[in-house]
Formats: sequence, C-alpha cells, structure tokens
Amino acid sequence: MNIYVGNVKYEMTENDLRDMFSAYGEVASARIISDKDTGRSKGFGFVEMPNDSEAKVAIESTNEKEINGRTLKVNEARPREERPKRAPRY
Repeated sequence: MNIYVGNVKYEMTENDLRDMFSAYGEVASARIISDKDTGRSKGFGFVEMPNDSEAKVAIESTNEKEINGRTLKVNEARPREERPKRAPRY
C-alpha cells in the first residue's frame, strides 16, 4: 500500500520516515518529495508498505500524531492524477 505522509518537518529525511514506519512492519520504500528548483523538502512524502494490514495499522497509529512539533496527516495515497504540462518559465 502506498501511504501519503503530510505536514512533515522540512528537515525530516527519508531514513527518518522509514524508521518511523518500520515500527509497524516492512517498509519497501520511503520518499520525501522535494522542490525541483531548490531541492528543499515540500513537507510531505510517501511510504510504500507491501503488507496492507501493517500499512493500515501504521496509518491509524501515525495520523494526527505530533512529530517534531508538527501534526502529521497520514492516509492511503490516491493515484497520481495526470496534470497538463506547464509552459516553460523564461
């Protein structure tokens, strides 16, 4: 199951995210999304857990939990929507 993790502190690393969710089961991947131009975290990420029952427990346990002074928003990720291409910036 792909899990969305929002409102994470900008300093959180992918290893921090992986460690947090590993407490609930196997983590296949953990990604923090960053801005293409600056490389700075956008404040959210995704965790992939192969076992759905472990993933559901992880979501229930971490949603609305305060971590590093920020209240996390955690839920099952929605499929990515196709967005129209933006015009290049000059």
